[in-house]
Amino acid sequence: MHEFDLIARLKPLLPSNDFVVAGAGDDCAVLDLGDLGHHTLLKTDAVVEGIHFTRDADPERVGHKAIARCLSDVAAMAGQPIAAVVTLALPPGHDAGWCEALYRGLCRTAARHQVAIVGGETTTNPDRVLVNVAMVGRVPRGRAIRRSGARIGDALFVSGELGGSIAGRHLEFEPRLAEARWLASSVDVHAMIDVSDGLAGDLRHLLAASGGLGAEIRAVSLPISRTARERERTGDLAKPALLAALTDGEDFELLFAVAPSDAVRVLDGWKTMFPEVRLSCIGRITADPAVILCANTGIKPMPRGGYEHFHGTP
Repeated sequence: MHEFDLIARLKPLLPSNDFVVAGAGDDCAVLDLGDLGHHTLLKTDAVVEGIHFTRDADPERVGHKAIARCLSDVAAMAGQPIAAVVTLALPPGHDAGWCEALYRGLCRTAARHQVAIVGGETTTNPDRVLVNVAMVGRVPRGRAIRRSGARIGDALFVSGELGGSIAGRHLEFEPRLAEARWLASSVDVHAMIDVSDGLAGDLRHLLAASGGLGAEIRAVSLPISRTARERERTGDLAKPALLAALTDGEDFELLFAVAPSDAVRVLDGWKTMFPEVRLSCIGRITADPAVILCANTGIKPMPRGGYEHFHGTP
C-alpha cells in the first residue's frame, strides 16, 4: 500500500471536536483555542536514519533538518512558529556526544527562528536513530493559507531551486518563513504547499485539495538547480535534471497559486524583499484535471512521482 493510500484509509477514523478548524490533509492542523487574534498551528514530523539521513551524516545538520522540516510546514501556512517538543529514539549503545551535537544543530536553528524547545521524550529504537519534532505555531485568525484554495487561471509560482537535494541541501535548507509571511501580507495567496516530496507529487496534492483541478507547467520555467544540472552532465545523476527537479523531493520550497493579475506584483515585490532567493512562475491552474508538462519536445503528462514512504523514490 502506498503512503497516501494508507493516509486516505486512516483519515476517516480520526476523531474531531469543536476546536478543529482544519485537520489532517494540510501542512499543519489549524485549531481555534480561543485566542481572539490568532489560530493555533500544530505539526509533527520525523527524520529516520537510513531514510532522511545516513549514519555518517553530520549530527548538527541532522538536528537542523529535524526541526527545519516542521518550520517549512508552518511556513506553508504563512504562520509563526512558537515552541516544539522533541522525541529522540536511539539504538542500544548510542553515542552521547553524537546526541549533544544533534541537539546543538536543532537548538541553533530553533533559536534563530525564536522557537522554544520545551521538552520531549527519549526512548529506545532497536537498530536506528529516529528524531521526531512536534511544533506549535500561530497565524492571524482566518489567515492560514491552505492547499485547497487554488482557482482556475491562477498563476503557479515556486521559490528557490529544485532537484539534486541529496547532494547536501536536504540537510542544510532554510525554511521560507519570512517569505511566506511577506506573501500573506502582500497579496491574496489562494493556495500554498511546501515542496517536500517533489514538485510532481506536491503539485498534485494541492490540485486534489482544490477540488481536482489541473495544471499546465512550462518545463523551460522550472528552476532546476545547478547541482542537478551538473550531476546530469557528469553522469552522477541517475535521471535527467528535469526529472530530478520534478521528483527528487526534499527541496523544502514554497509552491503557491495567485490570481494572474497579481503575478507581476508578486515578482517585483519578491525581488525587492528577497533578492537572493529565486522566484519562478512555472505555469497555471486549469479546469482540465490533467497535469501537463509543456516542453520543447511537445506537450505530455507530467511524470508521476515524488518521494513516497513504503516505496521510496521512483
